[in-house]
Amino acid sequence: MNNDTLLMTMLYDFFGDLLTEKQREYYDLYHNEDLSLSEIAERAGISRQGVYDIITRAEKSLLEMEQKTGVVRRWRETRDELERAEGIAGELVRSCDGRAESVDLAKQLVLLLRELKG
Repeated sequence: MNNDTLLMTMLYDFFGDLLTEKQREYYDLYHNEDLSLSEIAERAGISRQGVYDIITRAEKSLLEMEQKTGVVRRWRETRDELERAEGIAGELVRSCDGRAESVDLAKQLVLLLRELKG
């Protein structure tokens, strides 16, 4: 999956519920079900251009929502930082001075970071 496709998938996951019903339906059929514009048009009883316009507007709306809110960008940054913190906590577990209490606390930290990361 290329970066643009991944971004659009994430935008849809975050903001898809804010699209119109038709935008959601056609976007899903096109991007997730892999139907062609012609196949969607035939199912919907509209022109191929009509389907294209609806999908294009949906994609534009998703990108605008991200530009205004930065939710996906912040989510990615937070996830990256949690991964970094998890790595540091793992190093802490490995470098503990052998005291059971220190090792247990470090392991608890690793588990918490993994939970936060999802």
